[in-house]
Amino acid sequence: MADDEDAQHTSNGRDTAAQRLHQVSSHISGEQALKAERANNNKKSTQLPADHSDVLSQIATLRQIAATPNLKHRGYVRQKQAGKLWVRERIDALLDPDTFAEIGSVSGTVTWKKTAPMRETPVSFVPSNNVQGAGLVRGRKVLLTADDFSIRSGHADGASSEKTVYVEKLAVALRLPVIKLVDGSSGGGSVTTIRSEGWSYLPYVRPFRPVMQQLNMGIPNLGAVVGPAIGLGAARVVSCHFSVMAADVGALFNAGPKVVEGATFEEGLSFQDLGGPMVHCTNGTIDNLAANEEECFEQIRLVLGFLPNSGSDAPPVIPCNDPEDREDIALRSIIPRRQARMYNPRTIITSVVDKGSWFEIGALWGRTAIGGLARLGGHPVGIISLNCEVNGGALDAAGSQKLTRLLKLCDVMNLPIIQFLDVPGYAIGTVAEKTATMRWGVELAKTYYTTTTPIFNVITRRAYGVAGGVMLGSRDPIMQVAWPSGQWGSLPLDGGIEVAHRHELREAEKVGKKEERYAELEEEYLRLMNPVRTANAFGVEEIIDPKDTRRVCCSWTSHVYEVLMKERLAERASGKIHPTFA
Repeated sequence: MADDEDAQHTSNGRDTAAQRLHQVSSHISGEQALKAERANNNKKSTQLPADHSDVLSQIATLRQIAATPNLKHRGYVRQKQAGKLWVRERIDALLDPDTFAEIGSVSGTVTWKKTAPMRETPVSFVPSNNVQGAGLVRGRKVLLTADDFSIRSGHADGASSEKTVYVEKLAVALRLPVIKLVDGSSGGGSVTTIRSEGWSYLPYVRPFRPVMQQLNMGIPNLGAVVGPAIGLGAARVVSCHFSVMAADVGALFNAGPKVVEGATFEEGLSFQDLGGPMVHCTNGTIDNLAANEEECFEQIRLVLGFLPNSGSDAPPVIPCNDPEDREDIALRSIIPRRQARMYNPRTIITSVVDKGSWFEIGALWGRTAIGGLARLGGHPVGIISLNCEVNGGALDAAGSQKLTRLLKLCDVMNLPIIQFLDVPGYAIGTVAEKTATMRWGVELAKTYYTTTTPIFNVITRRAYGVAGGVMLGSRDPIMQVAWPSGQWGSLPLDGGIEVAHRHELREAEKVGKKEERYAELEEEYLRLMNPVRTANAFGVEEIIDPKDTRRVCCSWTSHVYEVLMKERLAERASGKIHPTFA
């Protein structure tokens, strides 16, 4: 009996021990499981997703902030109150739909919030105030840089200068046109930069080196002033091959009214007074005037359509529905037989070139000269003419500057030039002397003789003096035709007879016959100046019927593109010729 009790007691003890052991074991395993769970949770919190979705989410967030205007931000409100488009609205208005690919889309100043170990999220973002990238303009790829005036007025302390320099270098490397929409200082200096950096810097203009390369390589630089272009912003747009200003919102100056007031004591100046379109579209600083931003963009599209991607290429040729042999009988009578009467030279241009293709550059300045771009048989050409309706067509300093600029543009862009010449010479008189007419006339002569793009002359009426000789004779052999209305010589008869026959006329005056003798001399000279006599001596190669001018010009232009253009491109590639714009 005692044995049975001992056995039962032993069995109960074993069961109790087993239960305790089980309890201990369960407790230990529970702690281990809890530790394992905690470790797993910690691992999950520190382990980054394999698909980098966290980084992609951050980029998407920043891009969304940059692409969404802050309607309450004072910079954006000010932009709209001024009647200006926001920077991304401008990009959408200029480029073909859905073609913009931004470069540096998340560059700017970000405030980050830590959400977990090795994890953070952006809570605020101020984008760089210069938006840059690539896109298409009527199917052609271009690089684009556009100022965001709503962020620090485009100053450097809201920008990334590296972006600007990078895109300028990229244009050189890729041989792509650059369009610059300037509204502000384009990353120009601000005194706040000194405060934020803690030191003052030397104001190097780093983007200008690649810009000069672009200009001379014939990589189109096209700029629009769509707000106040200040300092560096002004310099960037003025340096372009072509520039245009929006009349309603554009202005350009070296420094704004407040800085001017402190330096020159000129008080109360508005943007328009200091550098609006009536200042800079009439003095040659800016080429063209547009009514608004949209018209600026359209002018840029038109100009780009005439130009190659770089001087390594031929200008783009398009199909032409205007017959190349189209005649215009009205051209026979457009030049008045009475020499003192004027006519509209633009009528000749629009009659000869492809219908609707004439695009004038600089119509509001240098008005003694007319220049622009057009097409003949679909081939882009430069057009030069003199304007007899302004100063009788005598070429003044501003007119010479305008033609110098156009000649360089055509040379770097491989555009052949058609000239409709009616030039009585350089302007004369006290105003002409005070404005350095001969200085700028000689600069024009240098440009004629140092450029190499082919030139074809149509002598419509007068070709006199140094100006006439320079414009006619800069190419060898000279390629030209004349109209029956042509006149030429060292001096026009008006004044020329007085100088050459001064003594004879003075003697005739003593006997009361000066007017009679003058009329006799004039009649004789006019007879001898019959253009047919010049053609008899092969002084002019050919006199054509004015109605055939389009056919002649189209034939010459077609030959240039089919034959001479290939040779020109080869010479540029080999370094034999080096056209320069800058």
